[in-house]
Amino acid sequence: MDFKDYFSAQASAYTRYRPHYPAPLFEYLAELAIDHQLAWDCATGSGQAALGLANYFEKVIATDASDEQIANAVVHDRITYVVVPAEKTEITSGSVDLIAVAQALHWFDFDTFYAEAGRVLKKRGVLASWSYSLLRISSAIDRVLDHFYTNVVGPFWPPERKLVDDKYQPIPFPFEELVAPLFQMEARWNLDRLVGYLGTWSSVQKYKDKHSTDPIEVVMRDLRRAWGRPEDEKEIHWPIHMRVGLVQ
Repeated sequence: MDFKDYFSAQASAYTRYRPHYPAPLFEYLAELAIDHQLAWDCATGSGQAALGLANYFEKVIATDASDEQIANAVVHDRITYVVVPAEKTEITSGSVDLIAVAQALHWFDFDTFYAEAGRVLKKRGVLASWSYSLLRISSAIDRVLDHFYTNVVGPFWPPERKLVDDKYQPIPFPFEELVAPLFQMEARWNLDRLVGYLGTWSSVQKYKDKHSTDPIEVVMRDLRRAWGRPEDEKEIHWPIHMRVGLVQ
């Protein structure tokens, strides 16, 4: 199956600049799981979700189709990283207690992945998938970021990005779905840290490929004006939208 690779080119930056998921999210998932022997972090990227799962499961298999992402993943003695597509793995049938798919389900072939999930999960195993919305900081900064997201790099987002904007609601989810609590990611960043994060966006890379310039420069003056002193750290929030269900 073809792999839509929008992230390998910036894999090291992805590891450095992407925010971390909140601990309560993993506590919630651990409470749902009947056993805690094995979790599968599917499309792990550089391992952000795998690290959270490793606090609650004896072993975590973290897979990704990108060699570069796995090469930049954070090492942990409970995590085994494997380069493999989401839809076809060598994970033992009926061995997984919980599958996590963080900010990645929109890239998958749904039917094929769901069949693979059903194969590897134990009876009443948990499948949890989540995405996060555009970051929020303050009204002035948000206006600049909204313009950047929609008008500057908007044409360079792949079509699947709309599923993230729609909070994953259009994605089929043929399981016994549960009502998940609301979570959000939080961070305190200065302006340089924010710019590093924006550089990990796939749309930014596509813009660079076409124009040979950095699209962040288009809004940098407005961003500096809205931010104030660049060394000042500001509270940043990303709302998380989760689909979670029981399989089999």
